[in-house]
Amino acid sequence: MKNTWIAGLFAFVVAFTAVSFAADTKIDFSKLKCLVADKAAVEDKSSEYKDCNVYFCCGNCKKKFDGDKKAFASQANHQLIASKQVEQKACTFSGGALKPEFSVEFKGAKVGFCCENCKGKAEKMSDEDKLVKLFGEDAYAKAKFAKVEKK
Repeated sequence: MKNTWIAGLFAFVVAFTAVSFAADTKIDFSKLKCLVADKAAVEDKSSEYKDCNVYFCCGNCKKKFDGDKKAFASQANHQLIASKQVEQKACTFSGGALKPEFSVEFKGAKVGFCCENCKGKAEKMSDEDKLVKLFGEDAYAKAKFAKVEKK
């Protein structure tokens, strides 16, 4: 009986935390795209990624991601940024301090830079290069993206 009560309490806490997180971050699902298919993402199809959540249009896309998260790392990082679950702390290219006047937006995700040169470099890239060079694992680490803490 005691274990059932503890399991129930644990389930409640997990559910409450998930609802609280969604409410605090205010993800706009009307603008969020599935990271596997070019369709609208939905709140009830998600996977945990980097201590946050990434969202999909359907169970099949979720299954593809869960089966090989490394293959979708750039797309997942992009979605974390676009959904404002993480915030950038440094320039994607140099690792230097960000300056608000130097930023670009790519498919709903804003990325900042330290200078006009870095911004210009990003603006000249093809969409495929932007996905890898602005949102890939190396760029994500250099930019020191960190989970946005609840307020």
